[in-house]
Amino acid sequence: MEKNSVKAYMEYSEDRFTKRIIYKKGETTAFVLNFLPGQQLPVHKHPGTEVYLYVVTGSGTFIIDGQETEVSEADLVHVGGEEELAFNNTGNEPVSLYVTLSKVPNEQYAKNI
Repeated sequence: MEKNSVKAYMEYSEDRFTKRIIYKKGETTAFVLNFLPGQQLPVHKHPGTEVYLYVVTGSGTFIIDGQETEVSEADLVHVGGEEELAFNNTGNEPVSLYVTLSKVPNEQYAKNI
């Protein structure tokens, strides 16, 4: 068993959003994305995997295949690997997203930034 706290991975930077890896086990990884107001996650895909996102705190907008969806604390989102995904912190508070990838497409997806 391994126990962690999401709060320990909620680290924000004035320069850009941050990504903090919590677990990387086999083909699965889990991490936290952290955004200050106005920060964005650029459009990208996760080929060959399923993406599960949980809004830990804050609110913002997901853009999935060009369609905007507003989210806030405790919302859950699933995105298929071939869907284009982006996120904008459109609120006035920091946002943290807990993310699980069912399979790591390549090692770049399982690194801190």
